[in-house]
Amino acid sequence: MNEIVLEMKNIKKSFSGVHALKGIDFSLKKGEVHALLGENGAGKSTLIKTLGGIYRPDEGTITIRGSQVVIDKVTTAREYGIGIIHQEIVLVPHLSVAKNIYLGREPLTRGGILDEKRMITEAHTMISRLGLSIDVTRPVEELTIAQQQMVEIVKAISFNAKILVMDEPTSSLSEEEVEKLFETIGKLKTHNVSIIYISHRMEELFRISDRITVIRDGLYVGTKDTDKTNTHELVAMMVGRNLESFYTRTYNKLEGAPVVLDVKHLSSKGYFEDVSFSVRRGEVIGFAGLVGAGRSEIMMSIFGCPPQRSSGTVLLNGEEVHFTNSLQAIRKGIGFVPEDRKKQGLVLSNSVGYNITLASLRFLMKGISISKNKRQAIIDKHIKKLMIKTSSADAEVSSLSGGNQQKVVIAKWLATQPSLLILDEPTRGVDVGAKYEIYTIINQLASEGIAIIFISSELPEIINMCDSVCVVRAGKIVKQIPHETLSQEYIMQFAAGGKEHE
Repeated sequence: MNEIVLEMKNIKKSFSGVHALKGIDFSLKKGEVHALLGENGAGKSTLIKTLGGIYRPDEGTITIRGSQVVIDKVTTAREYGIGIIHQEIVLVPHLSVAKNIYLGREPLTRGGILDEKRMITEAHTMISRLGLSIDVTRPVEELTIAQQQMVEIVKAISFNAKILVMDEPTSSLSEEEVEKLFETIGKLKTHNVSIIYISHRMEELFRISDRITVIRDGLYVGTKDTDKTNTHELVAMMVGRNLESFYTRTYNKLEGAPVVLDVKHLSSKGYFEDVSFSVRRGEVIGFAGLVGAGRSEIMMSIFGCPPQRSSGTVLLNGEEVHFTNSLQAIRKGIGFVPEDRKKQGLVLSNSVGYNITLASLRFLMKGISISKNKRQAIIDKHIKKLMIKTSSADAEVSSLSGGNQQKVVIAKWLATQPSLLILDEPTRGVDVGAKYEIYTIINQLASEGIAIIFISSELPEIINMCDSVCVVRAGKIVKQIPHETLSQEYIMQFAAGGKEHE
């Protein structure tokens, strides 16, 4: 695996005078998985688009299998055996798997008619070669996201791609689907396919990559053999400084602190059953469990969204409440940062300022109109407090990095002056530097006395950020573990159905 199949040297690219790439070096060996790591905005996407023919570099050279090449369009990249699987699926939903694989280059009979039998046979052969079990005659829209991603891989391979780029391929996959993807990557390596793998999930990189290249602010920082580095070193390379403590948490004295939320025997038929827990002022309580365990459903019900409860009681600051919609919960002082910020948390086509004040308009009223001064003061306060990186409050929120978009969602709920803040997967899809900043924000909010519920599938952050953790399995809290005895093994023991003595 020492043969160099791709070498990018001193790649530079500017947009309207702004330097996106300032001289990036990158190499790829035959049959290796080479991870590309960097914060959002570091230049990863620009570099990949340069390789894929979407952009043409201002300076620098690209060498493929020993020959210097010019990649000026997507079809040229494909001719050189480069395939890019983007984070967003770009298949045609109503067409079959086989037709998607051969879209635009369908095999024809001698009479110039579509040779559907040959297309189906060849598509089935390619699918089977990777050990996949997908019916190539089914419409793509009937497949799971994981299966659609596999179709994207097969489509790229069908062009005889020997260099494959995977951009955040596991962002929408379950743990079981991730395992299947990793198996497929292993098979691709045995076929001498070289893979550039982009992900923010460190545990994935250490599991499947051979080397890791870090870029920061459009500059090449360095390349490390995966088995000779560690998370601390990579984080320091990414952010340009040593993080003394990646997880920032100052544990508060909770004895005697008033209970903000007290949930007793809460049930919703078919979703969760007999759920009881409480959260004190300044406490961060975690919720862990496997995908589909019911964590989000419990919180949605408390927040007044479906599924509605069928029994049980909820006390908020000592008052019994039964919300039937989210507006009631917001008015009583609950904020909810949802799992999917793009679909549930933000109006992407609108501005940063609009999103920050969207849920807190009642605080901005002056008579029957909104006070511009109050509104601007709240926007400025939260942009500064959460260190949101934006050109202005009027910038479209979709133009921000994932981490800054997430901070806008948090700011929106802080503007409502909540006594309880529910965070559902608050660091999903954000880079390491942004995660550190979000942990710092959570610690600060807890120190200010806000009660926080923290749902996460990443056990290290649950363990390092929470005062205690409720483990949910099949809609029930099977164990609440105090901070002092938390460990990944102990949490997974209960999440997977084990018992105390095991």
